[in-house]
Amino acid sequence: MRNLRVALAQIDLTVGDIDGNTRKILENIDYARESKANVIAFPELTIPGYPPEDLLLKPSFIRDNRIALGKVVQAAKDITVVTGFIESNNNEVYNSAAIAWDSRLIGTYQKHFLPNYGVFDEDRYFSVGKNNFVFVVNGVGVGVNICEDIWYPLGPVASQRQAGAEVILNINGSPYQKGKIDYREQMLGSRSSDNGLFIAYVNMVGGQDELIFDGGSMVVDPEGNIISRAPQFSEKMLTVDIDADGVFNKRLKEPRLRKQELLDNVRTEEAKRVWISGYHPVEKSDDFTGILEEKLDSLSEIYSALVLGIRDYVNKNGFSKVVIGISGGIDSALTACLAVDALGSSNVVGVSMPSRFSSEGSITDCQELSKLLGIRIIELPLELVHSSFEETLEEYLDLENIGVAEQNIQPRIRGTLIMALSNKYGWLVLQTGNKSEIAMGYTTLYGDMSGGFAVLKDVSKTLVYQLANWRNSLSDRGGIFLSEFISIHSMVIPQSIISKPPSAELRFDHKDEDDLPPYEILDAVLEAYVEEDLVKEEIENLGITDSETIKKIIESVDRNEYKRRQSPIGIKITSRAFGRDRRMPITNAYREINNL
Repeated sequence: MRNLRVALAQIDLTVGDIDGNTRKILENIDYARESKANVIAFPELTIPGYPPEDLLLKPSFIRDNRIALGKVVQAAKDITVVTGFIESNNNEVYNSAAIAWDSRLIGTYQKHFLPNYGVFDEDRYFSVGKNNFVFVVNGVGVGVNICEDIWYPLGPVASQRQAGAEVILNINGSPYQKGKIDYREQMLGSRSSDNGLFIAYVNMVGGQDELIFDGGSMVVDPEGNIISRAPQFSEKMLTVDIDADGVFNKRLKEPRLRKQELLDNVRTEEAKRVWISGYHPVEKSDDFTGILEEKLDSLSEIYSALVLGIRDYVNKNGFSKVVIGISGGIDSALTACLAVDALGSSNVVGVSMPSRFSSEGSITDCQELSKLLGIRIIELPLELVHSSFEETLEEYLDLENIGVAEQNIQPRIRGTLIMALSNKYGWLVLQTGNKSEIAMGYTTLYGDMSGGFAVLKDVSKTLVYQLANWRNSLSDRGGIFLSEFISIHSMVIPQSIISKPPSAELRFDHKDEDDLPPYEILDAVLEAYVEEDLVKEEIENLGITDSETIKKIIESVDRNEYKRRQSPIGIKITSRAFGRDRRMPITNAYREINNL
């Protein structure tokens, strides 16, 4: 029995931290060597971090990344190392994987399929790969490819199989969106069973600006079964013993695989076979039969992504504390809870800014929330400043008939005060607006839109309530999504905050539904229009609501692009997030409503 011990290093990287990333690579090589792994694989663009964006236009960045690769190659002793790096050759730049052994660079594989959709922009920087290899590691044929390459049935995987690959190492920088792990597993199951081989899939973990990488590295057998899976949203070395003889047995029983090669030969380039090391028996160990972590349910997954996004954005950008405007409403309560779970209560400061329109319940809810979360609360009443603003603008406002301009003074005062604290103490302001409000422009430019990081930017209002109820339902049962900083109470968000009607409290007896459709209707229309690009007639056919409501929602979304362009970045969790994912022109005369 030919056994290949594979180590998949699911690690958290920082874009541009070449020295730090390299240290982490070297530490994991040592750890894998101690485990007697034959090969260790790291994520896509491990050395520079992913995605490096326009850092790729700096020659010095590419040079430093190549110098760091030399250190990794030198560390490849008694183990084969596969790591992502930027390769430059004849004025071309490639997203590449380096294969090193015995302190030598054996070869490089260049990514073939460059994604240029959604959040991806790889055609801007990289050239299409021109090479393909199968490396013989410990007597086993190992094909190496990168991320998108494995999504195509007739691509590098097929040609590597033809050249004798029994195991595919696929290195990834695959960003999270809700439910994506299911799509990955379905695809990998198809690719492994169609080609009759093992797939070892390694993905990075961590936050990078708007993007979250959720890990979930896995090994899939030739039948398409997941035999080992790493946890989501946390670092892990997944070490698995792979029985390569199982591939031969599978192919003996599947003549279809041999016939498939007739078609593949027409469409794929031949992969070259490169010998690294002959077979030396490695006794299988129960320690490396492979853990099989359970996948998280939808709400656990989303909550974990938000916590990780806050933690990495704050820590990687050198902040020590965050500050949040606490209104007594559900959005600021959930944001504060997420921040405490991510950073600890001592690193979260709440600011209460009661106004003439604040209800007594909002004030007491704010106090109760701060007690449950154990955070410091600063109180800055607005009335004195508000009155001064009105006095200054009295000639130009209509204070007898309060409209939008008059209402927006209050959130702009809040924005000024909280940014003053940020400026003085170096605290990062977490903006609390949700996707529903941002889509409709139901937020004040230079007011409550102020902040450095928008935690709920891609979280609809209805999902905000679901997450709050889910978090309150947790007991002391551990899990990667739970806080390591506070005791998990049965309730961390007061029920009164969840149950009361949402209100911006910008005038007396003000409710969100005075200005917006009910959120369950609004969010259903927004999902159809923003995330699925359905037109008005198609949304009407879904039976969500009446035609006039749909029309008003679409008009509001289109009209408020200029606001969204000026909002802080926020964590992507859906298939179509505002920002780098959904890109609409601000100066835009096209209106779908006018063209029906």
